[in-house]
Amino acid sequence: MLPYATAPEAEAALGRTMTWAEAAWFRYSVSMPDYYLYCHHIVIFLVVYTLAPLPLAVLELQGPAILLPYKLQPRVRLKPTAYLRCYVRTVRNFLLAMGPVQLLSYPAAKMLGIIRTGLPLPSVGELAAQMAVYLLLEDYLGYWVHRLLHTKWGYEKIHHVHHEFTAPIGYVGLYAHWSDVLIIGFPAFVGPAVVPCHMTTFWLWFVVRQIVLLDTHKGFDFPLNPAKLIPFYGGASHHDYHHRVGRTSQSNFSSVFTFCDYLYGTDKGYRYHKASLAKLKEMAQNSTENRETTDFNMGKQA
Repeated sequence: MLPYATAPEAEAALGRTMTWAEAAWFRYSVSMPDYYLYCHHIVIFLVVYTLAPLPLAVLELQGPAILLPYKLQPRVRLKPTAYLRCYVRTVRNFLLAMGPVQLLSYPAAKMLGIIRTGLPLPSVGELAAQMAVYLLLEDYLGYWVHRLLHTKWGYEKIHHVHHEFTAPIGYVGLYAHWSDVLIIGFPAFVGPAVVPCHMTTFWLWFVVRQIVLLDTHKGFDFPLNPAKLIPFYGGASHHDYHHRVGRTSQSNFSSVFTFCDYLYGTDKGYRYHKASLAKLKEMAQNSTENRETTDFNMGKQA
């Protein structure tokens, strides 16, 4: 809850007129307890998880031929029941595992000063810097947590559920054993703990993190994906290989970027796989060109 009751009081505390975003935030949060604002994350998760993968899922189910050239594992076709099972189980596990954590972690977050709700709102530069720090911290810690989950015990007891889908879809991004949800989700909270932020930044961070998870699991490699402009971003092709190999995978543990896999040598299988695909593609193109040349020469002779 904000420490001022009226807009003039807020502007007097700021020493300036509120921006339109600050005015909107003031109207929304002025009488709402901080605890309720903190719990918005649960609703945000459900909305983003439900809607973000939906268009691609509908297209794949209704018009697969349109997307087939971009599908990373085109031989795998999932039924609508598989989509529904994935969605229902993920939402259930989130509400039973992460939901209580969200509700009960507020006192610790408040005590540590992880988030603030007052004015001013963060600048664009501050927001971008915090997002960069959070992504880098989460990616590095998540890399090692993911590797631990691929040990024999971690995989057999916990992580195997996530790998039930060897050809992932967007909804698989958060499909996992309930304890996996807690373990793999922990690194995402480290960034805000190290670099405290505004509540709106906290919300945005988890929206970004969810969208990255859904994007890396979508199972398609579109040529015009703007995420490809992000340096070292792994994307769907990078993580799809991890799922394709499955239990024996010792490659591509990074969740966002690729530099950890490169630095620690866990992308060798993936690089070999890409080189093999490139070689096969080149051989197929050469074969087609040779066949066209032969047909042309035979036509001239006739």
